Amino acid sequence: MKLAAIDIGSNAVRCQISSVLNQNGTVIFKKIEYIRYAIRFGEDVFNTGYIGEYKVEKFIKLLRALQLLIDVHDVDHYMICATSAMRNSLNAPEILERVYQETGLEINVIDGVAEAELINKVIINYLDERNYLHIDVGGGSTEFNIYVNREKIASQSFEQGTIRHMHGRDSEELWNSMREWIETNSRKYQLSRAIGTGGNINKIYELAGKAAGKPIYRKQIEEVSAMVASMSMEERITNLLLNPDRADVILPAAEIYLSAMKWAKLESMIVPTVGLKDGIMHALYERNHPERFVISKIG
Repeated sequence: MKLAAIDIGSNAVRCQISSVLNQNGTVIFKKIEYIRYAIRFGEDVFNTGYIGEYKVEKFIKLLRALQLLIDVHDVDHYMICATSAMRNSLNAPEILERVYQETGLEINVIDGVAEAELINKVIINYLDERNYLHIDVGGGSTEFNIYVNREKIASQSFEQGTIRHMHGRDSEELWNSMREWIETNSRKYQLSRAIGTGGNINKIYELAGKAAGKPIYRKQIEEVSAMVASMSMEERITNLLLNPDRADVILPAAEIYLSAMKWAKLESMIVPTVGLKDGIMHALYERNHPERFVISKIG
């Protein structure tokens, strides 16, 4: 079986195609293709309320290209999910209808709760008996989840993300709400470690020189942030080899991760380098293969 997951975020569109291998009841997802394109819907939506025609045209061309890729790989099942920017765009219904008319593709616009639930499907595999604060920072929203004994017991989505923060489309009231939620739940559940997901924390983890599976400490995130902040945008691109659409949002993202860890009084974080696309893949497999196999790896 081959599956494809497309995640339409506020900053980028990600498409992953994986083959599904069943090793005596243990399911492994083996990545075949991965494409990321910086569409930056959030820049339009969080400033004007609409996605502009230029980006709509680019988006449809991109979807046609992904559709061809899915076809040549003989993908059995696919799922397309859109998050914060699309659900906040005033012209989203027209865009979704146009996409369907021109490509035949159906896009599921999901809310923050559904987004967190999909990510939960893969995060659970990386937890131990400690109590965790899961922080998932996207371009348009941030999801927080509390895990106790590998079970999610509290969740909250905030319309706060890197694109919103970078363009000043957040507020002191929003930051206070996030802080109150985290501090309340941190005291209640005695959290001991963070788990971070999102492209920016993955890049921070890489820049810190961390070995896969090892925790990153708050001080190390602060050190990477200070290093990036000391560089111009051009230096971030040429010296650190950051993509332009990563170079400008990595610091707003770091501020959200660091604030959340500080409010929860957490010093360490694990970074499993998985995200919404992996949760979509997991859900897609469950929908089309309901037998209770153990999914051990999504990659």
